[in-house]
Amino acid sequence: MAGDTGGVPCYGCGAVLPASDGPTHRYIGASPGCWALYGELLVRAHSEPRWPTEHRLIVDIYAAQHPGTESLQAIRSVAGHSIVLCLVLEQDLPLSRIAEVLRRTVKNPRLHWLTPPQSLGEITVVDLYRERDPDRYGALCLAWARCVWAAWSEHHETIRGWASGLR
Repeated sequence: MAGDTGGVPCYGCGAVLPASDGPTHRYIGASPGCWALYGELLVRAHSEPRWPTEHRLIVDIYAAQHPGTESLQAIRSVAGHSIVLCLVLEQDLPLSRIAEVLRRTVKNPRLHWLTPPQSLGEITVVDLYRERDPDRYGALCLAWARCVWAAWSEHHETIRGWASGLR
């Protein structure tokens, strides 16, 4: 687990972060501290032109690593973002097509809740937040994506089935 000792573990990714009573997301399962750090990372990733295009995957990785609890929105979120990881990592889906895939995914009536794995990966938003070098950041972003995708391995066949025809 990444993060500082003495804090509070995120109930999504397990990263240990300072205690916070800040806001969270209504269906993404992240602690307030983790959600705040994710927001800071997004601001940095989208405002710094030196960061590589892999930052587009941050939303998909984070959502798949923070599945929340069973609800229609959480089902669609986990399914959609996991499908994106599958297509990007296994079929080289261009990052420019992610939004289109997500739009098409939410209309799929076959989506259902996937029981989250015990561990959702050892790389977390904390690791990406700490990385300041653009070259290492891009590589770490892809490593984080592979890590989270691997964590969902029990459900890969289901996700691949949902992904078929979306590329």
